This record gives sequence, structure tokens and C-alpha cells, in this order.
Amino acid sequence: MTTTVTTPAASGSFVHPALFYNTQDEYLRAVGGFVRAAVDADEPAFVAIPGDSLGPLRDELGDAAAAVEFADMTVLGRNPGRILSALQGFADRSAGRSPRIVGEPIWPARTPAELLEATRHEALINTAFAHRDATILCPYFVPGLPEHVIADARRTHPTLILDGQDHLSDAYVDASVVCGDCDQPLPQPPDDALTVLYTTGGLADVRDRTVGWASRTALTPGRVADLVLAVSEATTNSLRHGGGSGTLRLWTAPEGTVTAEVSDAGHLADPLSGRRRPALASANGGRGLWMIHQLSDLVEIRAASTGLTLRLHFTP
Repeated sequence: MTTTVTTPAASGSFVHPALFYNTQDEYLRAVGGFVRAAVDADEPAFVAIPGDSLGPLRDELGDAAAAVEFADMTVLGRNPGRILSALQGFADRSAGRSPRIVGEPIWPARTPAELLEATRHEALINTAFAHRDATILCPYFVPGLPEHVIADARRTHPTLILDGQDHLSDAYVDASVVCGDCDQPLPQPPDDALTVLYTTGGLADVRDRTVGWASRTALTPGRVADLVLAVSEATTNSLRHGGGSGTLRLWTAPEGTVTAEVSDAGHLADPLSGRRRPALASANGGRGLWMIHQLSDLVEIRAASTGLTLRLHFTP
């Protein structure tokens, strides 16, 4: 099987196909053909896929692999909210050329919460890359994924690759529709969650209580520092943009995952906020939320008419 995906012919056009595959041989032929075509055309190529596929794909590419930038998506995209920043950064470094990217943000081992946020990411790619000259190919292992995930892939990708042929997706919808569907209610925090109410002038107390609580969890000292910094950024944003007050809740799951939830009366005006590295000269511009995405293993964002909730997850 070979893909028929090509780099956009017209400047400023964006191509975002989903590749549905059933076997590793199909995967290697399709993805390998796509990447090799980029190398042959002297176009920049970036491959971000789960680590267990990197070795076989490099073998498939042979000498062409030397011209490709690779990343383990289970590390880069552990939190799906980090992926878009990396893809945009590569495209920015390829200014004046037509980057070809393989991004596989969804794989069978993902948890339901991760799948939901990865689906949100897939939808937002279309917004972030609109009018850019680039191609992003997204593989989906059909036998290993729930039917609703495959159905969502049809909604987040304008084109599909089936049996080596391109097809327009008749299920494709605007990113705002998919993101709205991703805003499913979060499970309630456990009754024993530590609850901290904070207002202007109370951030030092929030930090101290977070440090004291987190130091008794299974997190390493380094991850405790990451948690404290993420909570500090989230609560600071609450005071700046969320009405001057908010609520922090902290709890651990039975498997040891630490969760911090920050809720306030704020709103998320830009769904891409925090998903692109802010410019150094930016006064705010999503810098706090970008840092939160970089520090956390998973970020769940729920924007409602009554306010904004950020649920941050940290694994030991």
C-alpha cells in the first residue's frame, strides 16, 4: 500500500489526512512512503510517533532517515496539550518551505481522558495551521482503538487515507464543534480532596499548602516542584483573569497519580491559548497556560458559562 498524500500544490494550503491502518506492514509502507517523498523533494520532515514504532520506521527509511527529525510521541505528547507547540515550532523553523509532518497523538494505550484531549488537539490543528503551507499525516491503528475514536478522526480530518487512496471525509466538522463535544463534565473530586480557597494576596499560602501536601505524595522532589509551579501559574491566572479568586483542590488517585484542580469565574477566549510557545516579549499571551501544559502529564480544560476549570495530572 502506498499513500497518495502530496505536499499542497498551492502556497498557503494545509493538508491534514488521517491514515487508517490495520497492520504494521501497512503502517510502515504508508508512513515510510510519505516521509521518503518529503526527503526526495528536499522538504523538511518531522516524525512524532510512539517510541516502539520509531526503530521499524527508521529501518524502513534506510539512508533517508538521516534527513528526518524524530520524536517519541509518548514523551512529547504525554500531555496532548504539548503537541501543537512542537508541530508549530517545527513549521516555523521551516519558514519558506513546505514541512511534512507525521503526528500520531492517539494510540491504544491512551486513557479515556487522554483520548479526549488528543481528539481536541486533532481538531485544533486545523485552526492553528489554517492557510499554512504544510501537510500533517495522522496514523490511526483501527483494530486497537474504540469505534468512537475512529469516528472522531473522521470529524477532525478533512481527508482520509483508506487502502492507499485519499478520500474526502463527509463527517468533517469545524474545530469548535469537536471542542464543544470534548467539554464533557469532569468526574467529581473525591470527598477527601484538600480544598483551598484563595483571593488576591493569598498566593503564598496556596504555594505553602501545596508544597506541604505534595511532599507527602509519591511524587519525586522534582515533580513536586513542577506541580507547585503549575499550581502557582494557574492560581495567578485566576487572580488576573478569573475574577480575583478561585478554588484549588488536590488529591491522589489509588495508583498514585496526583491531581490539582483550579477553578474560577474566568473564561478561555482563545482555544489555542497555551498551545503555542509565547514570544519572549509577550506580557502574558498564554505564557502561564503554556508552562502548565509543559509541566503536566495531562491537562483537562473545561470552559463553561459559569467559569473555567483546569485539572492537572502528575504521575509519580
